[in-house]
Amino acid sequence: MKEFTLHTEQWLPRPLGEVFPFFSEARNLESLTPPWLNFEVLTPGPIAMRPGTLIDYRIRIHGVPVCWRTEITAWEPPHRFVDVQLWGPYRLWHHTHTFAAQYGGTYCTDDVRYHPWGGTLTNWLFVRRDIERIFEYRRQRLEEFFQPRQI
Repeated sequence: MKEFTLHTEQWLPRPLGEVFPFFSEARNLESLTPPWLNFEVLTPGPIAMRPGTLIDYRIRIHGVPVCWRTEITAWEPPHRFVDVQLWGPYRLWHHTHTFAAQYGGTYCTDDVRYHPWGGTLTNWLFVRRDIERIFEYRRQRLEEFFQPRQI
């Protein structure tokens, strides 16, 4: 099975102590996901993040409703966590989030390994473009949430 990857980097002008707790709240993912996906966290809250935590979501991909379950497989606050799809829209989805204090703010990276149903052709036709759009939306929203504080 061929894996595809996506790597993003973003510096946010807020301390690690503010940024990581935002990502620790699973429901905040709803505000980072583009509205056209109709993303919704289904797991009742509060969701205690730790290895083994299961989170259920519902999204719409090109109008088709899809249920998605991920497991938190690594939880290393405030520097790293990993979510892995157990079932959902991909054959493989492995997303590593890392955070580091840098230059008075927080440097965030996302490394995603994925394999869509339909393989290379499906990825080339629309999956890659969709994922890039989703992460660009996420980047913009994070910039809005973590704007520099006015003095």
